[in-house]
Amino acid sequence: MGTLGILLSLALLMYLAYRGINVLILAPLLALLALLFAGDIALLLPTYTQVFMKAMGGYVIQFFPLFLLGALFGKLMDDSGSARAIAQGIVAKVGSERAILAIVLACGILTYGGVSLFVVAFAVYPIGAALFREAGIPKRLIPGAIALGSFTFTMTALPGTPAIQNAIPNPFFGTDAFAAPGLGVIAGLIMFGLGTWWLTAQSRKLMAAGEGYGEHRDDPVVEERRDIPGFWLALLPIFVVIGLNFLMAKQILPAVDTSYLAKPEFGGLQDAKSLIGIWSIIVALGTAIVLLIAMHWKRWMDLKKSVNDGAFGSMLPILNTAAEVGYGTVIASLAGFVIIRDLVLGVSSNPLISEAVAVNILAGITGSASGGMSIALKTLGAQYLEMANAAGISPELLHRVAAMASGCMDTLPHNGAVISLLAICKLTHRESYKFIFVNTVAFPMVALAVVIALGTLFGSF
Repeated sequence: MGTLGILLSLALLMYLAYRGINVLILAPLLALLALLFAGDIALLLPTYTQVFMKAMGGYVIQFFPLFLLGALFGKLMDDSGSARAIAQGIVAKVGSERAILAIVLACGILTYGGVSLFVVAFAVYPIGAALFREAGIPKRLIPGAIALGSFTFTMTALPGTPAIQNAIPNPFFGTDAFAAPGLGVIAGLIMFGLGTWWLTAQSRKLMAAGEGYGEHRDDPVVEERRDIPGFWLALLPIFVVIGLNFLMAKQILPAVDTSYLAKPEFGGLQDAKSLIGIWSIIVALGTAIVLLIAMHWKRWMDLKKSVNDGAFGSMLPILNTAAEVGYGTVIASLAGFVIIRDLVLGVSSNPLISEAVAVNILAGITGSASGGMSIALKTLGAQYLEMANAAGISPELLHRVAAMASGCMDTLPHNGAVISLLAICKLTHRESYKFIFVNTVAFPMVALAVVIALGTLFGSF
């Protein structure tokens, strides 16, 4: 009954999340439902307060600075006009005749620099709509182009990306955002190359069949802003995020004496390996935020509002993900989970394959890359690290595979980002989801398989 309760709980989580019920409500209720099936009625309250809430709070403590700074950076990039300037600059340099490539590159540069996908979607969609309309490309391809540039290679593959999906493995494996850089670049090129080629081929096919942009009464109008910064000036904070992240992770922090971490008040840590990756991103984003504010001091219409909106914008994403982690921790504490754990660990003797399967399944069920990966690593991360050490596999390779696996099945139809993107573009699943699925599920799966194969044969590089 315990295992049945877990499976029922997972199925309900997936279905009800798709129906729009907030995971902050779903996660504790469905975790306790699984507990009821396990026959532990007397443990409902202690499990909620001592297991669920403790795990949820622990996740917030660990990753809140990244969510806060990321949301604040994205909001400031948006309100300063920098995000719009970068998107328009990319379009001007690539050429409007290559509309799909221009939109993918614009989204990719913005998200690789730490701008949230929601800010990117709002900034790029009006430009994309104008370009596609001018070129006669069907509008229903726009979500696929935005998703390719925002949800794939810059989120999980390219080394150094400050995306939370690339930061979550850090404390579990003692790695940083630049783990397995060569494999990450290869994976990124596969996703970018296949996705751009396929979308371009689809546009030609649809246009040859007589389908054009279409009639859409509620299309956005690109508002002309004369006060936006120049292209290279707008890019400067993004260069700071990437460059400073690298310097902090590879040069500065490893050279700092962190023996004080052994003190009880700092957690009694042997070294800073599990913290350097997160510290590096905090410093990089924090510095870029200060630079953004200073650079555009005379351009802010209401800086206080921008800062407050950015801070508030971080709350729901981290609480949702933390609730999913609390849910996963409760599930992992049940006796019935042992059967599921052994089944997942037994998928392959290669820990990379087993890890990829576990993260993919949980990301698909939760509809969240960060939530699914957090649950998987919280419950199975130690076993994967032990298996990898025994097999001579680098923790950096575990990091890259976990991050990439989180970005495959996460974008099933119930994924919040997919639903939001379609709403922004004023399109439906029926019209556009196919183009999102191929770019964010199918092609990332191909890239993940290549990375696992190369990593197994040649190790991490």
